[in-house]
Amino acid sequence: MSKKVTKRNDKYKPTTVAWRFYVVLGVILFVYSGLMARSAYIQVIEPDMLKEQGDMRSLRTAFKTVQRGSILDRNGDELAVSVPVETIWADPKIVMQNKALEMKEHWQALADVLDQDVNDLTSRVLRHPTKRFVYIERQVSPAMANYVRQLKIPGIHLRKESKRFYPAGEISAHLVGFTNVDDKGIEGVERVYDQLLTGTDGKQQYRKDAKGRKIEIVKVEDATPPKNLQLSIDQRIQALAYKELKGAVKAFKATSGSVIVTNVNTGEILAIVNSPSYNPNNRRNTAIHRFRNRAITDFYEPGSTMKPLTILSALEFGSANTNTIVNTSPGYMRLGGRRVSDPRNYGKQSLTDILVNSSNMGTTKLALELPKEFYLDKFFEAGFGEDTGTGLIGESSGIMHDRNRWSQIELATLSYGMGVAATPLQLARFYSAIANGGIKRSLSILKATPENSQFNKAERIFSKENSKLVSNMLEQVVNHHVEAAVVDGYRVGGKTGTAFKAMAGSYGNDYVGLFAGFAPITKPELSVVVVINEPSGDMYHGGEVAAPVFSRVMKGALHLLNIAPDKLENEVKVTHIQKNEDDDNA
Repeated sequence: MSKKVTKRNDKYKPTTVAWRFYVVLGVILFVYSGLMARSAYIQVIEPDMLKEQGDMRSLRTAFKTVQRGSILDRNGDELAVSVPVETIWADPKIVMQNKALEMKEHWQALADVLDQDVNDLTSRVLRHPTKRFVYIERQVSPAMANYVRQLKIPGIHLRKESKRFYPAGEISAHLVGFTNVDDKGIEGVERVYDQLLTGTDGKQQYRKDAKGRKIEIVKVEDATPPKNLQLSIDQRIQALAYKELKGAVKAFKATSGSVIVTNVNTGEILAIVNSPSYNPNNRRNTAIHRFRNRAITDFYEPGSTMKPLTILSALEFGSANTNTIVNTSPGYMRLGGRRVSDPRNYGKQSLTDILVNSSNMGTTKLALELPKEFYLDKFFEAGFGEDTGTGLIGESSGIMHDRNRWSQIELATLSYGMGVAATPLQLARFYSAIANGGIKRSLSILKATPENSQFNKAERIFSKENSKLVSNMLEQVVNHHVEAAVVDGYRVGGKTGTAFKAMAGSYGNDYVGLFAGFAPITKPELSVVVVINEPSGDMYHGGEVAAPVFSRVMKGALHLLNIAPDKLENEVKVTHIQKNEDDDNA
């Protein structure tokens, strides 16, 4: 019996591994191989993707914003400051998830306070329902932001920002400029020194857990604080100059005007104003042309204000001296078929008489006696045809032709300010050079400091002796011919200019009235240039429209700076000894 059982068991004893074993083993190996391949793919080929996914869930960055630096005048008064504001923005995804658009009364209240149409407001959210950020309104006041916060509309958030404010308003608008809504400088000083004023925001990168708690500080970048910028401008003089210029432009119904006040010994610009101006705090509906800083961009033929340069050139070359007499009879001459003339026959004139009478014949004869190259070089040395060194964007270099061929009539007209075009700023630098003894300095809008190398750019272009001679001649011009430019208590020198405005290929019927001068003659401190563009009516000469502005600005500036008078009280007041309405004929 036992033998039979043994034989039966042997019959059913498996001789090979069952096929199911291989199937299971194959599945296990396949899964294991797949896991190994996936692991290799993740670790070797694309490890950054999962790391990025993890960082998106746990890594956060907090920014520490810095406000833009302030712009100050030379005395520390603020010309541009940043004030805190808030920006309203929406998270459309949260708005849609919370069905916040059904809160119609709240949306209407939001639209009303922002002065927007409620349909336009909601459509901006509906247009991009999956976006996470949409601007609603930039730079709103804290009071408005608090009202929006109380509406508690899901998906509507507030973010702190800063907004630029200009306390001086239109008075300093052209010089200071303005920023855009993102606080980036786009005009004036704001643009030139944007990087210095901006600084950089601080940043802290950290990792959080599932409950939002900080568990690791990954990286910290400290904020770079912005720097304040101190200008050479004296806001007191700036306000005075703007007031006087604005009144003159209005009184003479002029198109525009500019005034520049400089320190003749340092090259600092103490005031630079234009009219018409604009309000930098509210630029809506402001014509683009009003943003132009005319004192540095617009150039004109300077007319008779250029005659001192011809006198100086003759003195420098040695073809004339203090005893020189020029015979201007019969009061006219023809050069190349064109006429050069004076209002009347002045006969024999000294150099002082030529300036006092503003004699075209006198300067023409002096110019034609000079070597052409020497005479033309004096114009370039005086700074005409180049910028003044302020670094302001948009500054023009004017027009001073550098060519080999010059006819006699061209040299003649150049002697009394035709054939050359200069900006008011260039004219201010030229008269500053006469006042300080013949040294041409780069002009600057920054306050002079020992560290500021900009003030080392100086070049002697005239001798001290000849500059002093011409300064005394210009004093006689004011005393004997331009009573409107006299400043009580001070010795003043200056020159009027009246020029036709050049048009394409010819001259039109519009004028430019100018006056440039300096004071006090004993020890010059300030130079003032006044330009009145296209005055209307019968009064258009520089002595009529620009000289009175010069007198009031110069007087106020001298008093504000506590500069001592240099004219004796018992000195006899000089009145007109001769007056020509056409003294500045171009």
